[in-house]
Amino acid sequence: MARLHERLSEVYAEVLDRNPGEGEFHQAVIEVLGSLGPVVVKHPEYTDAGVIRRLCEPERQIIFRVPWVDDSGRVQINRGFRVEFNSALGPYKGGLRFHPSVNVGIVKFLGFEQIFKNSLTGMPIGGGKGGSDFDPKGRSDGEVMRFCQAFMTELYRHIGEYTDVPAGDIGVGGREIGYLFGQYKRITNRYESGALTGKGIAWGGSQMRREATGYGAVFFVREILRNRRDSFEGKRVVVSGSGNVAIYAMEKVTELGGTVVACSDSSGFIVDEKGVDLDLVKEIKEVRRARISEYVDYRGTAHHVEDRSVWEVGCDIAVPCATQNELDAADAASLIGGGCSIVAEGANMPCTPEAIGSFTDAGVTFVPGKAANAGGVATSALEMQQNASRDSWTFEHTEERLAEIMRGIHDRCAETADEYGSPGDFVAGANIAGFIQVADAMLALGVI
Repeated sequence: MARLHERLSEVYAEVLDRNPGEGEFHQAVIEVLGSLGPVVVKHPEYTDAGVIRRLCEPERQIIFRVPWVDDSGRVQINRGFRVEFNSALGPYKGGLRFHPSVNVGIVKFLGFEQIFKNSLTGMPIGGGKGGSDFDPKGRSDGEVMRFCQAFMTELYRHIGEYTDVPAGDIGVGGREIGYLFGQYKRITNRYESGALTGKGIAWGGSQMRREATGYGAVFFVREILRNRRDSFEGKRVVVSGSGNVAIYAMEKVTELGGTVVACSDSSGFIVDEKGVDLDLVKEIKEVRRARISEYVDYRGTAHHVEDRSVWEVGCDIAVPCATQNELDAADAASLIGGGCSIVAEGANMPCTPEAIGSFTDAGVTFVPGKAANAGGVATSALEMQQNASRDSWTFEHTEERLAEIMRGIHDRCAETADEYGSPGDFVAGANIAGFIQVADAMLALGVI
């Protein structure tokens, strides 16, 4: 990464000083600041008005205790978080993550990324994120319900359709959103559909809730290929993860003519040179909630590999869809050696800075998560539109809108990269385009 502009170095030093021990947050901040040198030269008003310093400090950070009772009658205590980072463009918008790794630094990194991701969609939504160190894996429906009710008993006072609109993330799917919304409705005595997104279709949700993030990442890659007068036809694709984002990225790749040859979970990865059988993966992961290793019991063309990286499998296109910092410099070297030409982040910050540097040096087209995985929040914003108009949209209409939004994000990133002297650099394009829209709004609103 190029040396930071002096004014940006001052901001980053302040971030390190004010947020000790929050490595993921530091990584997210430096990744954005590293692109903004040409912007502060051209627009000194952003630093003069303290816009960048303000952007790096959340408007509000909420940490609370979540007491609940498990099936054996024991009281359990978890910690809940909501970081309402920036509302210059609209109400805070971002998911809730339930996972043992969740802490305030993780939530701040996710919330900071969300500011720019939401800005890139062109929708009137600000950036926020939340969650808990609660782990829903292995818990009964009753335990998950009691936890969600306890969590919302505190969170409800901080959210609402004009204030902060949470959605799902890792560990928070349709079941959890249902319990959360039920408790919100119970406490507030209002059927405020727009207070949460990711709801069930029968009660205000989008037809594309599950598919949105995975489809969106693939739509972005399709635009890259289209500009090269190319397509997914005949392309080998590797996807990490086998959760919601990964499954539906694989589905759309297959629909567009590509062949997904590998996917993974925490137990290892499967390789199927005939093309991954999506119906089987859905049965294993969505119905049985089992390990991806079971795939080989039903599919003789596949094999399972433990204790190695899925990125060893040669491919044309890689879509990391698991979690932050899953793809390091060694993995990047494997992908480059295997002929990969496009890497698009389906998860939030899954590639380390060293990996990104390797892709850049090798001429591999790299798309950061704030651009490639914006389809999830874009569809959440479309769900908010449906709720506001008391309407219900078809799957086809929502997919068409999503494809249009992802095309717009691609074009904005590409045009902005050109304008600021970094043609073809989607990291610079995404960071600068996302930043400028938020920064201009902050200038217009004054010092608040």
